[in-house]
Amino acid sequence: MMESQESSCSLATPERSSNPPEPVRSSTPKHRKSPKRRREEKRSQCHHQDDQEHLLLPDSEQRRLPGQHEHSEPSGSSTAEMAETSPKRRAHFLHGPYPATHFGPKACILPNPTSVMHIQDPASQRLTWNKPPVNVLVIRKIRDESLVEPFKELCRFLVEEKQMMVYVERRVVADVSLTTDETFASIRNQLCTFREGYDDISHCIDLIICLGGDGTLLYASSLFQGSVPPVMAFHLGSLGFLTPFKFESYKTEVAKVFEGNAAITLRSRLKVKVVKDMLQRTGQPDTEHNGLLQHGHTNSEAGKVTLQMQVLNEVVVDRGPSSYLSNVDLYLDGRLITSVQGDGVIVSTPTGSTAYAAAAGASMIHPNVPAIMVTPICPHSLSFRPIVVPAGVELMITLSPDARNTCWVSFDGRKRQEIRHGDCIKITTSCYPVPSICCHDLVYDWFESLAQCLHWNVRKKQARLADHVSDSSDTEN
Repeated sequence: MMESQESSCSLATPERSSNPPEPVRSSTPKHRKSPKRRREEKRSQCHHQDDQEHLLLPDSEQRRLPGQHEHSEPSGSSTAEMAETSPKRRAHFLHGPYPATHFGPKACILPNPTSVMHIQDPASQRLTWNKPPVNVLVIRKIRDESLVEPFKELCRFLVEEKQMMVYVERRVVADVSLTTDETFASIRNQLCTFREGYDDISHCIDLIICLGGDGTLLYASSLFQGSVPPVMAFHLGSLGFLTPFKFESYKTEVAKVFEGNAAITLRSRLKVKVVKDMLQRTGQPDTEHNGLLQHGHTNSEAGKVTLQMQVLNEVVVDRGPSSYLSNVDLYLDGRLITSVQGDGVIVSTPTGSTAYAAAAGASMIHPNVPAIMVTPICPHSLSFRPIVVPAGVELMITLSPDARNTCWVSFDGRKRQEIRHGDCIKITTSCYPVPSICCHDLVYDWFESLAQCLHWNVRKKQARLADHVSDSSDTEN
C-alpha cells in the first residue's frame, strides 16, 4: 500500500497497484503534494538517513538493498508512521558508536517510536555557522582589577575590528575603572547592557566569550535556561579547568572561531525541579514491593514546582547548619534505591565530576561520557561508594520520614534553599548541553587540564638502574 511504501523509504519508484486507492484520512492535510514531489522527498530522506545512523526500527521498516530477498513479515508501517509524525520525543544525547540493535539471527531490541537515540561521534563535533555571528556576549569576572585591561582590549577588538554587537552586564560597565577611562568612552557607549533576572538575552546571542575562571562559565550557563550559544573561555582565573584558551593570542583564537570548524565539547547539564508538598507522608513505611520499601505515596495532583533550572556542575544536598546527620531517600525512576545518611549527597554531571565530587572521593569522568554521578558526602557507611547511572534516568531526592532535621540544597553553589518533609528534588539529564569550544581537541584539552590544574598523576619518576647493577634476587640465588 501507499503508506507502507512511504515508510520503507525505498529508492525505487513505487509500482502502480490495480487496487483502488485507500480513502484519505481526516488527519491528512488538505493540500496534497504531487507524486513526483513525494518521490523526490523520499529520495532525499533516504540519503539523509544513510548519512546518519539508523533509528531503532524493525527489519521490515529499514530500506533493503537492491536484490536483497524480502521476508514475508507483517508490515510495521504504523510504527514507522508514529516515529515520523510523533510531535514529542525524548532524545538522549549519547556520544560514541551506534550500538547494534540485532543480536544473533533472531533477537533484537523492541522498537519504541517515542524514544529516539541520537548518537554523536566526539570526533565529528565541529562548530559551524549557518550565518555569520553578529552578537557576542562578553562575561568578565567581577571584583578582579587584573581583568580590566584584557576586557578593554577584547571589547575594542570586537567592536572596531570585527564590527560586532557586544553585550555586557550592566554592573561590569558601571565599574569605576571603566567609567573614568576617557579613552574607552567611545567603546563603552556602543556596548549593549543587560541585567540578570530582568533582561532576556537568550534569543539574540550568537557567541559567549568568558574572561576569568571556571565560575564565569558556570555563570554563563545559568543565563541560558534553554539553548546555549557556543562558549569560548579564556583562562584568567585561579583554577581554569574549564577555560582552555590563553589570552595572549586572543585575536587569532577568536578569528578562528568566527571562521568555524572548531572542536566542540558538549557538556551535559542537569534539569532540576524543586517540588514543594508533593509527597504525602503516612508516618511509617509502606509494604515491601519488589524488594524495595516505598516511604510515601506520590500524588501527581499535589505539589508546586517552586524552582526549575539547568545545572552544569552539581546539585548538592547537605545537612545545613544542623549538627545531626542528614537522612534523605534516593529514588531512581520511581523506585527507592537507598537512604543516604551522612553529611549529604552530590548529584553531578561529568563536568562536575572534577569539582566537589572529586573532593568527596568520586572518579573523574570525561565530559563526553553520558552519565550522572551520585556521590555521598562523608557517608555513615564504609561501603557507600560513589556510583554512576545512565544519562536520562530521573533521580528524586526526598527527606526521609524519620529524619531528625531538614536538609538544604544548592545548584552550582547558588540559590540555596531548605527542603522540608513532603518536598522533593527531581533531577534528570537536560537536552540543552553547553557547547564549550576546545582549544585543541576533546581529549587533549581535558587531560591537559587534569595535569595542569589538578596535577593528576604528577610525581617524581623512578630513577633508572645502571646496566652493570644486577637484581638483588638474582645475586642471592
